[in-house]
Amino acid sequence: MSGKLAFVLSMVIFGAVGVFARYIPLASSEIAFWMSGIGACFLLVIFIYKKESFARSAIVLNKWPLLISSVALCGNWIFLFQAYKETTIANAALSYYFAPVLVICLSPIILKEKLVARKIVYVGVALIGLFLIVQSQNVENSGHLIGIVYGLIAACFYTVLTFTNKNIRGLKEPHNTIIQLCLAAFFLSLYIVGTTGFQVMQINFASILLLIVLGIVHAGIGFYLFFLGMSQLKGQSIAILSYIDPLTSLVISTMIIGEKMTLLQLIGAILLLGSTLQSEIEKV
Repeated sequence: MSGKLAFVLSMVIFGAVGVFARYIPLASSEIAFWMSGIGACFLLVIFIYKKESFARSAIVLNKWPLLISSVALCGNWIFLFQAYKETTIANAALSYYFAPVLVICLSPIILKEKLVARKIVYVGVALIGLFLIVQSQNVENSGHLIGIVYGLIAACFYTVLTFTNKNIRGLKEPHNTIIQLCLAAFFLSLYIVGTTGFQVMQINFASILLLIVLGIVHAGIGFYLFFLGMSQLKGQSIAILSYIDPLTSLVISTMIIGEKMTLLQLIGAILLLGSTLQSEIEKV
């Protein structure tokens, strides 16, 4: 599978996370824990079935990027899930997808990639599209504002996750994904024990099923495709393709939750998707 296709599929999968998180009555940190833990177990079963083994030398070589990336993954999930709980999916998407702007701006400095002018234009058009999508949302309510702040913090963690994984060398998939999900589950368990404690036994069976789906599909399959695609793409291409995630979120939330889209929001969605597709059709 090509890196571009893998990354696009991961963005489509991630786009449904907000809808699922809304219906799970757990703290954001605990949702993230079960999501990473179940995802890691799912990939480990496949890993063992295929009789693969970890390369200890590669793990040692990448120990710091793996640790930093796993912590960033924890922060990304906690604040993103909380953003979905505090504000609308559209508002959370707008604030969270400030991350591609950070990736575009920092890629020439951190990854030494050539800054392509038209990539900046496409990101600008995509941001205009996102602005139109959320323009009818009322953000004066303090809850909405807090949700947007959480989304921006999640965007910072996502940026760290992106750049750190670009520095992981010699660790193929799904080895990288399994290690990062296991580390994330470990760090999150420490955080949960030290704060709210585990509450999973207090939720109903339907919510448990949603957690299992999140773990297998979104964490296991989604992050396997995410890291696989990221390892083969440039930072600026990652930034552009990431906009498929919020568009998917909006489409799913409209169909399932019933959030209405105005004409301006539809225009915004077209601008967002159009700029994404056009940027990838042209060669960098």
